[in-house]
Amino acid sequence: MKKKILLIATGGTIASQLSSDGLIPEIKADALVKFVPEIFHICDVDAVQIYNIDSTNVTPKHWITLAKTIKDNYDKYDGFVVCHGTDTMSYTSAMLSYLIQHSPKPIVLTGSQQPIDKEDTDGRINLRDSFLYATSDTASDVVIVFQGKVIAGTRAKKVRTKSYNAFTSVDFPNLAVIRDGRVIQYITTPKTDKPEFYLDVNEKVGLLTLTPGQKGDILDAYFQCNDAVVLSGYGTGGIPEGDYYGFYDVITRWEKKGKTLVVTTQVQQEGSDMNVYRVGRGLKNRFDLLESYSMTYESIITKLMWILAQTKDDDKIKELFYRAVNYDLIG
Repeated sequence: MKKKILLIATGGTIASQLSSDGLIPEIKADALVKFVPEIFHICDVDAVQIYNIDSTNVTPKHWITLAKTIKDNYDKYDGFVVCHGTDTMSYTSAMLSYLIQHSPKPIVLTGSQQPIDKEDTDGRINLRDSFLYATSDTASDVVIVFQGKVIAGTRAKKVRTKSYNAFTSVDFPNLAVIRDGRVIQYITTPKTDKPEFYLDVNEKVGLLTLTPGQKGDILDAYFQCNDAVVLSGYGTGGIPEGDYYGFYDVITRWEKKGKTLVVTTQVQQEGSDMNVYRVGRGLKNRFDLLESYSMTYESIITKLMWILAQTKDDDKIKELFYRAVNYDLIG
């Protein structure tokens, strides 16, 4: 018996057509699958359009709509394929990893660098591969399928703006590859009986990336607007010290008001280690901050949005932040 898969269309380049103002999403869910007729030999397909936007315009409310759509249809289908724009796909895949945890059924995100109706598009092969993976008995949890790679939802990052090989898995192997129409699974995630669903997020999370000479008043402004700030430092997680910068005074003031601080690194590979240099160790020893280690920007930000919607307790925030979900924390 063929498996039953739900295609959830949200827009993006894969669904775009050329207008006088550039590419805009126009192609609807039912039309998308018709560009890849072999899908109907792989599985039984239903399609639903929940919104049709450029992924640059994605907000946390769109994430909630997507998660709720999957929850409402979870018992009816064996897996899900989400067509999504590439620009914020890694944020959405990370967020879904926290809103739908330990899913025994695959939730596959895909898209393309060229519209699906173009002759040289990558959209048709990405969509076909996504349905192949969604019907695999070894597949589970939230992943991105793109250019034959299967990437855990919290490890994906877009690293090319135009090339078809747009996504990479940061500091973690691909879970599988799809080659010659076959799924070759490298890492199999143990399956649970049922997923955990969450439908609330706290949008008040900001990311501040340091530049040389930047002073603490910028961080102060970020704390005014957010319940948590991710401070992206240099190297292994170095944050400038001394009166010239004033970061310590700002952090002291907002820590007393219950705001959450996470320190990460601007370096994409190998993660943070704040104990290596004084500019990291001094800050970590003085404040009750969180360190991101190997997590990507996308997973840090979305995980905080999920956590802060569940609790305001500092100890619980820390416990949830350091609880690994879908390979977001490694080593």
